[in-house]
Amino acid sequence: MVCPSVTAPRLSIVIPALNEQRSLVPLLDDIAALRTAVELIVVDGGSTDDTCDVARRGGARVVGAERGRGIQLRTGALHATAPMLCFLHADVRISQPARRTLETIAHAGEHGAWAFRLRIDGARRAYRAIEWSANTRSSLLGLPYGDQGLVISRSRYDAVGGYSDVPIMEDVAIARALRRTGGITLLPASLLVSPRRWERDGALRRSIRNAWLLTRYLTGSAPSVLSRRYQPHALARDGVDRGESRGAARGVGPEH
Repeated sequence: MVCPSVTAPRLSIVIPALNEQRSLVPLLDDIAALRTAVELIVVDGGSTDDTCDVARRGGARVVGAERGRGIQLRTGALHATAPMLCFLHADVRISQPARRTLETIAHAGEHGAWAFRLRIDGARRAYRAIEWSANTRSSLLGLPYGDQGLVISRSRYDAVGGYSDVPIMEDVAIARALRRTGGITLLPASLLVSPRRWERDGALRRSIRNAWLLTRYLTGSAPSVLSRRYQPHALARDGVDRGESRGAARGVGPEH
């Protein structure tokens, strides 16, 4: 349940959004089913559809920010008041096991960081390979991507400096910072992620592009350089990576 004003929230859920009116409705329903006091913050990057109205009707506080997933996530964290934070992309669904996990973490009040396993909402065999790759990378390297969510105590978030205002790789940047201070625990539960990006770009093409981006970043390329190299190909076509009219906040990170 989204917490009433008389109840101190145990968990702040932050969702960056840009033209996400369709994706938000089922996600907000999942959040409403949580059996803990939740503060829900949707950080809008300048939507031209009904994203803000949908978010408010779903019990969220809507905060405006400059478009860009890194700055939107950072802005949401600045407005959050609960001792535990959860960052989610707008096109995910929280499965019942994931909701139970969130409730447990929120009430335990541990000083840690966690990410969910990836599960793509589609039957193609290519998606199973992508899931395996993502979950193996997260487990072995401690580098989950943003669409796997991040659950983290406020104290741990603040200790590593939070999300960076970078045009790309904000999820990998915070994962690397956390890896230096104990890492991110991969949870047994999964988030169900929309297949829209793979359907639009092609599973193989997107996987190769993401591997290239991650390799370049880990070998020292600056996010600003990678963003400039990537944007002419993807952003010129779609307006914003993951579809300005279809979806998420701008942030051309390597999401599987």
